[in-house]
Order: sequence, then C-alpha cells, then structure tokens
Amino acid sequence: MTGIVEWYKEIMINKSDPRTRDWFLTSGLGPLSVILVSYVYFCTSAGPRYMKDKKPYELRNVMIVYNFIQVLLSMYLVYEGLMSGWLYDYNYYCQPVDYSDNPQAMRMARGVHFYYMCKLIELLDTVFFVLRKKNRQISTLHIYHHTLMPICGFIGCRFLPNGHGTMLGVINSFIHVIMYTYYMLSSIGPQMNKYLWWKKYLTTLQLIQFLFVFVHSVQLFFNGCNYPTFIAFLLTLNSIVFIYMFGSFYVENYLKNERRAAAGKTSNGAVLNKAE
Repeated sequence: MTGIVEWYKEIMINKSDPRTRDWFLTSGLGPLSVILVSYVYFCTSAGPRYMKDKKPYELRNVMIVYNFIQVLLSMYLVYEGLMSGWLYDYNYYCQPVDYSDNPQAMRMARGVHFYYMCKLIELLDTVFFVLRKKNRQISTLHIYHHTLMPICGFIGCRFLPNGHGTMLGVINSFIHVIMYTYYMLSSIGPQMNKYLWWKKYLTTLQLIQFLFVFVHSVQLFFNGCNYPTFIAFLLTLNSIVFIYMFGSFYVENYLKNERRAAAGKTSNGAVLNKAE
C-alpha cells in the first residue's frame, strides 16, 4: 500500500506541471472521481429509477439555451486553440510541450483548462436525456465518451497543458460547434426537422475527427518528437477505440437501416405486383 501511495505522489506531484496543478479541479483526482462516479450512477441507475413513474420533463427552452451556450463555448475553444498556436506557430509534425512561462504557452494552458471545464459541463447532456426519458440515447458509447473526455481534460491540464496533444481539443471543439447547432435547432420543435437532414453526417464527422487524431498521434512514434510516448500511445489507443465505437454505431443505425428500408420497399413492390 505504501508503494502505491508513493507512486501516486510521484506521478501527481513530481511529474505534474507546477503552473497548473493548483487550478480549479486540477489539484487531485478526488473531486473529478466523485463527479464522474455520481454522473455514471445517476445516468444509468438512480435517474432512470427516479423517472420511471414520472412524465418526461419538457425542458425545451432550457435545451435551446443550453445548446446555444455550448455552441458559443465551442467556438471560443476553437478560436483560442488556433490563436494560441495551431494557426500560426505550432508544428503539425511535432510540437513538444512548453513548460515555460511564455505568454503563448500559458494562453494555451488556460485554453486546455477551459476545455476541461467544458467537458464537465457536457455531462449535462446525459442528465437531460434522463429527465426527458430519452433512454435510447444513453448508449454505452455515449456514457464512455462523456466519462472519458473529462479525464483527458484533467490529464492535459495537469501534465501537458500545451503541445501536440492539444490538437484533439481544437478538432473536438470544432465538431461540437456543428453538433450543438444541430441539437439547438432540433430542440426548437418538429417544424425544424426538414432542415435537419444532415443528422447522419454528424457521426461521419466524428469518425473523421478520430481518424485525424489517430494519424496526428501515431506519427509521434516515428518522427523522434520530444513528446511523451505514453501520452501518444493513449491518444492513439483512444482514437482507435472511438473509431471502432462510432463506426459500429454508424453501421448499425444508418447503413443497416438503409438496407432494411430498401429491402422493405422491394418486398412491398413484389406484393403489389402480385396483387395486380
């Protein structure tokens, strides 16, 4: 047990970035663990049981405002990520972490911390699903994604608050601008459905996002970049897992449904021909 404690101290204190280790919800794993355990418990157990005999909450206005705020937050993160390095100064081939007090490095660090906070706010996505009794939306992929992203934010802010890995946050935030715009429009009501034909392309964008992250991360194993190999491995593994999960979701919910619909039309046509 003593060895585990010493190992934890070595990682959390000696290996962490002294500039960010005392920032809000970055000082240790305790608060984040409580938040994530509470989130998973509420969304998979306590929440559905509480809502079992209740009518779904409407929450239309809440959802419109929430999604609009998420669009603004995501746009700000894209802007900060680009202006802090990726638009002008960062190298897409290899960008080591800058642990100095350089203003640009600190700006990116603050952006990473803000990204981390946004990932925690996004846990409300699932809470709203529970309160609206949209239980079909609460898939394993959804829970895994929303649980993992705050952990990525914590690791980034505590240990690597700038450098190569921040590209994930910029791309993810750009996708979220589009995604939350879709959610905001769909929250307005059924009259917006005719404008939301592009729903399935959101999953395609998610897949493209993780393919890009995979390529962006895996190159670190071959180009001699001064960037932590273990973090590069985690980024690569994470992108592979998400490619598989989002790919499976796309096949199951779009490709197979289109094939079933086509088969149904063929069958109906055959029945009509026989009837004639």
